[in-house]
Amino acid sequence: MAANTKSPSGLPEGFAKRVVSIPGQMATSETGKKLVVGKDICLSGEITACDTLVVEGQVEASLQGSRVFEVAECGDFKGNVEIEIAEIRGRFEGELVANSRLIIRRSGIATGNIRYRELEIEQGGRISGSVEVLPETGEGSPKESTEGT
Repeated sequence: MAANTKSPSGLPEGFAKRVVSIPGQMATSETGKKLVVGKDICLSGEITACDTLVVEGQVEASLQGSRVFEVAECGDFKGNVEIEIAEIRGRFEGELVANSRLIIRRSGIATGNIRYRELEIEQGGRISGSVEVLPETGEGSPKESTEGT
């Protein structure tokens, strides 16, 4: 492949991929609609109707209507998130509601107003601010109570 080939838009090939890369096959993959904010990408605004959001760059946004939220080690997210499952390896700052599970890996830092149903923190992971356990919904089998802890 020639190094100076141009895409149909007239820009050098690969130029658009550095701005944002959303392959078409992702929209119909087994994991559903997935948005990856790549390293060195800055994004701000409101994100909706995305099954999985992976943050490798910097995002300042509101995220709703999604199922899985991941902040990579190099990622930085500021804003509000209501999600089923959140996995923090990088930095999160803001309001986070994990309706199912919150996982903070050893390199992860979560600060702000944090609410979760189940919590897992690896050695080295940090969480600070207002931290609250969500009440049980009463659906399915009863789980171990965390009230009073």
